[in-house]
Amino acid sequence: MSARNKQANKSAARERLRQERERQAKKDRIRRQLVVAGSAVVVLAIAGGVGYAVVQANKPSHWEAVKEEKNVVAPKHTEGTDGTTVVLGKASAKKTLELYEDPRCPVCASFEQSVGKTVQNDLDAGKFKVKFIGATFIDNSDNGEGSKNALSALGAALNVSPKAFLEYKAALYSKNFHPEEQDDKFAKDSYLIQVADSVNELKGNKAFQKDVEQGTYDAWAMKMSAVFDKSGAGGTPTLKMNGQKLTAEGSDNPPMTVEQFNAAVDKALKA
Repeated sequence: MSARNKQANKSAARERLRQERERQAKKDRIRRQLVVAGSAVVVLAIAGGVGYAVVQANKPSHWEAVKEEKNVVAPKHTEGTDGTTVVLGKASAKKTLELYEDPRCPVCASFEQSVGKTVQNDLDAGKFKVKFIGATFIDNSDNGEGSKNALSALGAALNVSPKAFLEYKAALYSKNFHPEEQDDKFAKDSYLIQVADSVNELKGNKAFQKDVEQGTYDAWAMKMSAVFDKSGAGGTPTLKMNGQKLTAEGSDNPPMTVEQFNAAVDKALKA
């Protein structure tokens, strides 16, 4: 091989090596660009996710939102601002028993189970009217929703009729259906509808079920709860007549037996 050919071969080899290096360098640049771009996308995605999480965390809950609702849908058979005055019974009754209750309250359940029938009989007899004030403070202690949801469902029952309301309230507090205080069972619409199936007017009642599932009276429930918060009742159950608390004789506790209730009511009716 001549010196000229050897030189030509070396030059060709160097050229091929240079071209290969350029191709590799180009591949490396593209790879780095893709890595940087991918990293930027990941960073943006993380930032977007964090931003979304922050927005969601700061977004008011459903119940906080409806609490500020201006156009409140009130059930039938209600009066006053936002329909938060619920007075049931014969118009001829001269006195009104105010009854403050929280749907999840275990003491309210005990009261209803022992004295509820007597209250209903006196109401039917026209001995007094009953003004119902619903509370939801138990939810606040454990971030629950059952008190609010059940109060809304009571609004749906009241929209059907006062009788349906009273029977549904009794069912919610009954031994068969009232859960332990720490069990937020009333937060489930399906369970509230299950309880309602024990009430003749509500069993299979599609309009009632729709109101429960769609939360038709959620804002009303929050307005009612605000009435309780401003009432100074302090706890549940609280019973009042003539502006005075009804208590078991010799105590500051609500009357929890029929005898205690009758004694307290008879004394208030005579005042």
